[in-house]
Amino acid sequence: MYKIGIIGRRDAVQGFMALGFAVREADSVADAARELHSMAKSQEYGVIFITENFASELEEETAKYRDLPLPAIVSIPGGEGSTGFGMNNLRRAVERAVGADILFKDNSN
Repeated sequence: MYKIGIIGRRDAVQGFMALGFAVREADSVADAARELHSMAKSQEYGVIFITENFASELEEETAKYRDLPLPAIVSIPGGEGSTGFGMNNLRRAVERAVGADILFKDNSN
């Protein structure tokens, strides 16, 4: 069975320990990149969550794993709230998979 990991600042990820996540604290983008590569290289993780503040800075790094079956790398809001980065990535992934932006909401009505 694969593990679920999460990378982010201590205040944003510490609570995930109670859910059984493998928590990796990062104080900088360099720390987050190092943890990401370490977790991915281990081949023990099915999903690695990374907080948006780091994920937005590590787009090139996460792209290396995009076409691999595992791990799935998913950005989530950090302690400072959502920046929209994760939703934009989800939107692009869905569009690539199905050929259309099915998540688009038309708020003009």
